[in-house]
Amino acid sequence: MKWLTSIALSACLAAAAPAQPPQAAEPASPAEPVAPAVEAPDVNHLPPAGPSRPVALRKRQPSHGVPAYTLGPGDKIVIRALDVEEFPDEPILVDDRGTIDLPYIGRLNVQGLTLGQVEAEVTRRLKKYLLKPDVTVSIAEFRPRPVSVYGAVERPGVVQLRGPKTLWELISDVGGFSNQAGDKIRITRRLDEGDLPLPNAQVDETGRYITAEISTRDVLEMRDPDTNIELKAHDVISVSVADVVYVVGHVNRAGGFVTNGSISLLEALSLAGGFQPHAAAKNARILRVKPGTDERIIIPVNLKKVLRGEAEDIALKPQDILFVPHASWKDFGTRMVLGATTAAAAASVYAGVRGY
Repeated sequence: MKWLTSIALSACLAAAAPAQPPQAAEPASPAEPVAPAVEAPDVNHLPPAGPSRPVALRKRQPSHGVPAYTLGPGDKIVIRALDVEEFPDEPILVDDRGTIDLPYIGRLNVQGLTLGQVEAEVTRRLKKYLLKPDVTVSIAEFRPRPVSVYGAVERPGVVQLRGPKTLWELISDVGGFSNQAGDKIRITRRLDEGDLPLPNAQVDETGRYITAEISTRDVLEMRDPDTNIELKAHDVISVSVADVVYVVGHVNRAGGFVTNGSISLLEALSLAGGFQPHAAAKNARILRVKPGTDERIIIPVNLKKVLRGEAEDIALKPQDILFVPHASWKDFGTRMVLGATTAAAAASVYAGVRGY
């Protein structure tokens, strides 16, 4: 090692210091200033033998540009130490136990540490051999980390993260929210992956997971940076599906409409652009899911009377289907009504759900 030669030189210089004439330590006349005592040079800052980057500039270079990222099995890092040629040039793989092995350092557990923390620990251990170790640590390859995204996004599924990723970035990567997105995003994290830095985070009854909710509006408008958390391995992101009602049949703009709360018959009809000519408004039907089942019940409604104020403008419930038939339509029975309206609602979903 170059540093052994440097230490030997330092020892020789230090040994030579006491051999100076005794009068050098006495006060000198103003005309003859005393020469300073010879000190051992700093072996870590000797002038370089050839062209080299100045030490000051090297220190300004950030060795860990992503301070929040913590290491784990599968990461590959590069560790450089000035005058320690035994350190490998190729990236070092963090093994399944979260450790690495270095000459003079031995086995070092780096799991859960940032690059800066690894740098500090390697520096501390090298002080047995160097006066002022100059160490840099950088990431060569990030380990893959699975994160699941479900619900009302354009491309739900499992995403393999490589490197740091925030919630906002992930939502963008999966195509953003779909037209059916509700107003909540639920984040679930394994406790062994760390805390969830959100104000409403709660540990579940199993003691293994922590969950929190944020508003989709905060993400869409990017108005609360604190919600843009860094994601961890095995996080589960679930975007709620909005409460939607469907207006189909002979209306000007059939489709699904996000309710954001309650919505009345006339409000839904207004969103659908009103009736088409020859619509049988007095024979409209509401198809509503029967609680606890997959079946739908049919509720007759006379929209003409509702428009005239002669009948109640009742509130629609989430997943209700308002069906406005053609004037020539005849009620051929419940099964036909359900088939026609369900198909129309499905077509409206394909066309896209509209905001309310």
